[in-house]
Amino acid sequence: MKTWKSLLTGILVAALYGFCAAPLWAQQEGEEKPKPAARVLLPLPDLSGEQQDSDQGNETMQPDRGPLSGVQSATLGRSELRHSYWVSGIEYGNTTQSSSTNLASNPGWTTTSYLNGDLSLVEASSHTTFSTSYTGGGFFSNDPVQGNGKFQELAMAYEINQRRWQALFVDEFSYLPQSAFGFGGTTGLAFPGVSGTLAVPLPQLQSVFVPGQTVLAATGPRYSNASAAQVTYAVSRRGSITVGAVHGLLRFIDSGNISSDNEIFNAGYNYAITRKNSLGMVYHLSTFHYPGNPQAVGDQSIQFMYGRRITGRLALTIAGGPDLSSFRVPVNGSKRNISGSGVGSLFYAFRMSSIGLSYAHGVSSGSGIFTGARTDQIGVGWDRPLTRQWRGHLNFGYARNAQIVNINGLSSPVSNSWTPAGGISRPFGGGADFSLGYQALIQSSTSLFCGATNCGTSHTTHQVQMRFQWHLAPRVLR
Repeated sequence: MKTWKSLLTGILVAALYGFCAAPLWAQQEGEEKPKPAARVLLPLPDLSGEQQDSDQGNETMQPDRGPLSGVQSATLGRSELRHSYWVSGIEYGNTTQSSSTNLASNPGWTTTSYLNGDLSLVEASSHTTFSTSYTGGGFFSNDPVQGNGKFQELAMAYEINQRRWQALFVDEFSYLPQSAFGFGGTTGLAFPGVSGTLAVPLPQLQSVFVPGQTVLAATGPRYSNASAAQVTYAVSRRGSITVGAVHGLLRFIDSGNISSDNEIFNAGYNYAITRKNSLGMVYHLSTFHYPGNPQAVGDQSIQFMYGRRITGRLALTIAGGPDLSSFRVPVNGSKRNISGSGVGSLFYAFRMSSIGLSYAHGVSSGSGIFTGARTDQIGVGWDRPLTRQWRGHLNFGYARNAQIVNINGLSSPVSNSWTPAGGISRPFGGGADFSLGYQALIQSSTSLFCGATNCGTSHTTHQVQMRFQWHLAPRVLR
């Protein structure tokens, strides 16, 4: 009797399951066999690459789990990943500018064309994510100073997320013909890999952990790399400890610029007051060395932090505190200098647009001009759909670099750089994307940094930029 009861119960359950599941099977006719639930993890917002509705508010967002005192920039979160995938593409870009970015040369209007390939990949499991984006190719210019050459950009990250601890490994590399500050304007040329809905979500290092390139007077090709490793461990339900290290380098091909190496140790404590608000304290130890130059700079700072995060809506970070710098070679008779340092960022998503603000103040490597500099850097970005097809973008960057210690009775060298930009973009069917923009590169200095008598102390370059990118259909790994 028990056997018959069990058999009837099994048949009834199977029938009910088949009745409820029938609509789902009908929807999946013609598609490949669905992946097991444990394998369906990752974000792939739009495998077709076609234009989506401009209102992204209904996307499933995963919260930003990065620690407040960590090396990475805060974000609004990530779109839910559904697949691991890779995608490749090609792109053509063109920049027409009023004068050379080299302050010692003024050949008039010039044009530079960029032709390159793109590759993006994301591979994830339930607790790990590996993501990378690469862009590489060549450029061809009638600027007699810049000439022809090649450029490459690579960003990669490996993330481990466990219940009580996280690990992050990041590397950001670039080989560019000019300063990364303002490179590409609003066209996205400065970001490696495929852009648009298939762009791979990569954690980015904060600007204070990347070798500075914010002085436009430092000209010529250069390569830059920043590698970071970080571990975060939860010591309680609300508190966690973060420890990280970053190594960076900046090398110039042409003489007349100052190459640099920097090592940074970062340690902090994070405490969640509520689900949205958190406090923290972080300690930075930085060293800057200059190959072939006797000077070396050490910098220590303690910053008190506040953060507020609402997934998909708001990411706010504020930090500040005292700063102590020391010099191997005395500056103005002093081997130490006490000042302050701080960072701040705000990212906010409205229903139809988004805005980002960032600010950083502290000691930097010197951006190829100084052997250590006191740097202020501001970034502003705005993005909004104009129609169902077109989007508008506005960017603004400003950087001020000054000698760390003022020289009594003398005018200390100061460099100011501005990069206002605006543009529009539009995706097309078949994996194509087009963007057009304008940017001005404005350099104002109190000294003739370029070393030429005809370069003056200020310089403005107007740029009209265009980019066309096309990618193949993405290949799903799982």
